[in-house]
Formats: sequence, structure tokens, C-alpha cells
Amino acid sequence: MNLSCESAPIARQADVVRKTAETNIRVVLNLDGTGASRLATGIGFFDHMLDQIARHGLIDLDIQVEGDLHIDGHHTVEDVGITLGQAVARAVGDKKGLRRYGHAYVPLDEALSRVVVDFSGRPGLHMHVPFTAGMIGAFDTQLTFEFFQGFVNHAGVTLHIDNLKGTNAHHQAETVFKAFARAIRMALEVDPRMGNVIPSTKGSL
Repeated sequence: MNLSCESAPIARQADVVRKTAETNIRVVLNLDGTGASRLATGIGFFDHMLDQIARHGLIDLDIQVEGDLHIDGHHTVEDVGITLGQAVARAVGDKKGLRRYGHAYVPLDEALSRVVVDFSGRPGLHMHVPFTAGMIGAFDTQLTFEFFQGFVNHAGVTLHIDNLKGTNAHHQAETVFKAFARAIRMALEVDPRMGNVIPSTKGSL
């Protein structure tokens, strides 16, 4: 008989499907992964940005999408943000022991972005990214806001995103997504000093 008081770590994983008249999306993730990804949104640059989230967030991420790209990329990008947010919220659970807050500065050549996140349970997006181009490949840079808006609404986080410098739109976007990944990686880490306590004086998040 094993009399150890230690319990096995809870698997922080989720599998979420979202089907609408515009998109059919499945997101499978593991918050305690190695950064592996399998991505097929139909928008090459968007896949590249999602890969940054997986790689730099150390999140195993599988996102498969059928979207109405014959119209444009709006529904696909926004709905991936929504579904990813739902998956993260489900995987996080009650947030006991989380660091809760995360932040990161990430440079890429001339570009520099800062992202700060709070797994507060209160959705809020404050974003300032003055993109220098409207399109990066087949990706409409305006949809960056829609992706993060969908994410925060369904993950229940407060998110501040600021591109501080940058003249190349690809670099601007990549620093934003990398900084986002690093910030949520920090916020989602288990703090050994917190134990089994929810990181809030209210007792819930």
C-alpha cells in the first residue's frame, strides 16, 4: 500500500470543438507540454504565429480549422482565438497554485513588444500595435486584435499588448505573439510557495 501524501499532478489538458456556419475548429492542448505543434488554419502566417505561442509558451498545440476563407480570414482568426481561449480556461481549472501574472518583452531586430497578462477571471484587452502594413502574406494585420479579443473573452484574462518599436510588420507581429507566449507561460507556472491556494484575496478567480 502506498501511504504517500503526495498526489499526482493534475493533467492540464483540453480538447475543444467549435462548429458554426462559418468555421469548424478543434483545439487540443497541453499547458505542460514541450512546445510541439500541429497547425492547419489555412492562413500560413497565422499558423506561423500560433507556432510561436506553442514553442515559446511550451504548450503542445494542435489546431485544425475549416473556415470560410473564400470570404476572408476574419471568422477563422477570431474563432481560433475564441476556441483557444476556451481550451486554456478548461485546462487551467480553478487556478490553484498559479503564479497568475506574467509579462515579457521580446525583440526582433528593430521591433520590440511588451505583453502583460493577468489570469484574473475578468476579460479585458488593451492593445496598441501600430502595424506598418495592412497585410502580411494572406494575413490581415487588423485580425490580430480580433484573435486576442476572442482569446481574452473566453480565457477570462486581462491582457495588455504594446508594440513599443518596429518598422517591419512581420517583426511587429512576431514580437507580439512571442511576448504573449512568454507572458502566459510565466502566468501559468505553478508557484511552489502558493501550494494549493488560489492567488487572490477574494479566494476565487
